[in-house]
Amino acid sequence: MSLVNGLPAHVLLVHIVVVLVPLTALALVMAALWPRAARRLGPLLPLLALVALVSVPLTTQAGEWLERHVTDDALVRRHAELGDGLLPWVLGLFVLAAVVWWAARSAPAEPGHDGGTRWSALPVRIVVGVLSLAVAVGAVVDVYRIGDSGAKAAWHDTVSKTTTPAGLG
Repeated sequence: MSLVNGLPAHVLLVHIVVVLVPLTALALVMAALWPRAARRLGPLLPLLALVALVSVPLTTQAGEWLERHVTDDALVRRHAELGDGLLPWVLGLFVLAAVVWWAARSAPAEPGHDGGTRWSALPVRIVVGVLSLAVAVGAVVDVYRIGDSGAKAAWHDTVSKTTTPAGLG
């Protein structure tokens, strides 16, 4: 991907990542820690995680195209390096979302009902909850760091630190 309506595709695609990754992280943590939420979300949880997962390499590829079409700059290189590290986090979100969804759908809805796999087994829920929380926090922090570095790369030399009088700008 290169341009969309004359704009670099990366500038547009990045909004998908910035919205979906934190949203997926929040949904995953809720579902992992609250089985009722997992049952209510159903297949929406892994589907949301899959869309987030697919959006990351698309955005990264569009960013690599853009990187080749802007002036070489240390801030741009730093942003690109950070961007390359997001995929493992989002892959982790997807894998854990699939595990939480599968476990919730195979668990009995009624407490005390003894059919299927026991999602409510405390050790399993604790491990999945801790892993989900860790991966969710890692993914959101990484999205923040990447976005911050991208904003600095895009705006570092275009905004004046002093105000300009109206009409002179």
